[in-house]
Amino acid sequence: MTETGTESPQRTRSPLLRRDFALIWTAGLVSDTGDWLLMIALPLFALSATGSALGASTVFLVELVPMLLVGSFLGVLVDRWDHRRTIIVVALLQGALLLPLLFASADRMGIVYAVAAVEAVLGAIINPARQAMIPQLVGADQLARGNALIAVSDNLARLVGSPLGGLAFALWGLPGVVIADAASYLVTAALVALSRPHPVAPSEDGEATAVAEKRIVREWIDGLALIARSATLRTLALIAALGGVAQGLFLVLFLVYVTQNLGAGDTGAGIIRGVQAIGGVLGGLVTGLIARRLGPRSMIGGGYLVFGMLSLLTWNLAPFTTAIWVYCGLFIAMGLPAVTTATGEITLVQTAVPPRALGRVIAAMTTVDGAAQAVGLLLGGLLADSHDIVPILDVQASLYLLCGVIAIIALRGTRRLP
Repeated sequence: MTETGTESPQRTRSPLLRRDFALIWTAGLVSDTGDWLLMIALPLFALSATGSALGASTVFLVELVPMLLVGSFLGVLVDRWDHRRTIIVVALLQGALLLPLLFASADRMGIVYAVAAVEAVLGAIINPARQAMIPQLVGADQLARGNALIAVSDNLARLVGSPLGGLAFALWGLPGVVIADAASYLVTAALVALSRPHPVAPSEDGEATAVAEKRIVREWIDGLALIARSATLRTLALIAALGGVAQGLFLVLFLVYVTQNLGAGDTGAGIIRGVQAIGGVLGGLVTGLIARRLGPRSMIGGGYLVFGMLSLLTWNLAPFTTAIWVYCGLFIAMGLPAVTTATGEITLVQTAVPPRALGRVIAAMTTVDGAAQAVGLLLGGLLADSHDIVPILDVQASLYLLCGVIAIIALRGTRRLP
């Protein structure tokens, strides 16, 4: 029998039919849904408790800063630890460390900010661990399809968790949301515990289990060196930086555009942003079907080009129509290329980086993206009040087009680093 004939049944089999992948996928869906409950409820609580938008924005800030400071270092620890055990322990910690929020109040906002920061740090451990675990659960020919299904899970969690977060907060207040989110972490830990261990081969130097400070710093530098000496990873880091700036600009200017240029108000902004998750779910399903035909380079380049063109159309459409349903349709459409690009990017990283270093490289890429988003947020805030925002949004969309061009030109064959 030929090699193709031997492997074809496995290639057509969905990763969700693999027991361990299905458990990790379901655990991620449950955990991320709980995260969205809290991400919606905490800013609402801060806004109502302080009576100021600054209180709500501080929640986002305290979630971002710890990630930028320690996120890439945490990736070194992810590489040292067993990924399955790491997810179980961190999920249990996340559930337990939510409980101080039961005592939060207007005069105890420090509890809210402290918990938000701690949960962000723990999320910076569990997310790279899950992404680094995927290559252990599916075959190389199913890697892109598996990543696409993870994107489906992420968007389903957003689609379900966002409205549930607002509803739960309205019905039961912050304590109800905290209990529900804590329960989601317990379920997550239980599901991952049901999966089988998939240990990664240790590094060649047989490093000890004990974490020495000097060695952690050296391994962190080694992770950055992996990015520096790989043309593929350097290109992906550049794309992450440009895309992060564009996303930061979007987060600030989108609300201004919807409220001022479309006259839709806060409700309209929430609806338009929310429906993008529908496109994300569809995008994950479609990407899983086309991933083997296109390859990561085409997925990244083509995805960014389509996303940039849809963005340009959206930002320049207001003189012709302000109908909310039109913009909902455009944002649903944007969800498809957004998932395609993200799937292509993580698949390339997983392909280029040896398993022992995946955690630190993923964390470093995430940190680059977060820092670039902070730059975009700052620029957007400075420019929004004194300039017409449509030309700025056109620049934002053009950054996505630039990402697509860079991907098509610079991303070539990928060789796994030693």
